[in-house]
Amino acid sequence: MTSSLVQKRLPACLWMQAGVVAKKHCPHNFDCTGCRFNKAMNRVCMKNEELRHKRLPLTGKKATFEFWMDRLRKMPAAKRPCIHSMKGRIDYKNCPKSYHCNDCEFDLYFHDQFRVHTVMQPIGFDDIHGVSMPTGYYLHPGHTWIKIEEQGVVRIGVDDFAARLFGNFDHIKAPLTGKELTQDQPMISLSRNDNEVRFIAPVSGVVMEVNTALNQNPELITQSPYTDGWIFMIYCPNLKLELKKLMFMNSCNAFINTEVDRLYDFIEEETQLKAADGGHLVSDIHANLPTVPWEHLVKKFIPQGV
Repeated sequence: MTSSLVQKRLPACLWMQAGVVAKKHCPHNFDCTGCRFNKAMNRVCMKNEELRHKRLPLTGKKATFEFWMDRLRKMPAAKRPCIHSMKGRIDYKNCPKSYHCNDCEFDLYFHDQFRVHTVMQPIGFDDIHGVSMPTGYYLHPGHTWIKIEEQGVVRIGVDDFAARLFGNFDHIKAPLTGKELTQDQPMISLSRNDNEVRFIAPVSGVVMEVNTALNQNPELITQSPYTDGWIFMIYCPNLKLELKKLMFMNSCNAFINTEVDRLYDFIEEETQLKAADGGHLVSDIHANLPTVPWEHLVKKFIPQGV
């Protein structure tokens, strides 16, 4: 069977459906996250946007490229197809929200009713003195992480170091869907008994989805910080720029290693007990240091924003 015959059976890529490119089919069932073509197109479109902003001329065959959502927004409102119909999940439906899905009641309904909920499984983990750090995640110095899901959308949670520091939380205060978050500003408040710690946002954006499972089981944040314990899905319009402020791969591991060393030094200062050299961090540092106030842990390791 020739490759051309195989391609004819594949659905048209979103970039093709929007008319940005003449011919491209999707072999990934519209899972754009790992698609090389999607990443390449996003890079070209970001570059074109920068040139337009600087009022510089665009040349070459890529000069007409723009994000596929922006191309669709130029169509008459009555002819803009819903993303879910473009992906073949439903029959044709018009998009009344100009592709601002976070404001769309149907999109919320679709995710609640039809999405198959699967457990995220990172490709692999690095172990740094007992603290796990998943491959492919970005890390913020405030001990929150992001995982890129698709164009401009990221998943956010609290890292394993913070989870081990405070143990199981019993209450969560989180903003609702549609709330705008600002990088380095307070994002969420987690409590254990009467003790509270705030975590700041690793990126700016609009909350698209909140992990409702945490309402009944906030301890998931500690037990499965990188999978079931995720907190938000956020649309970040300036993701490329804000990623520059985050750590990735080797820099994540180096940061966690430094934080573990700082924690050992902190324990010695607070308790006058020497931490074991080369040891691994246990879970629930707070419970294992009954003489150390919660506030001291927060002040030392978790920036609270303003």
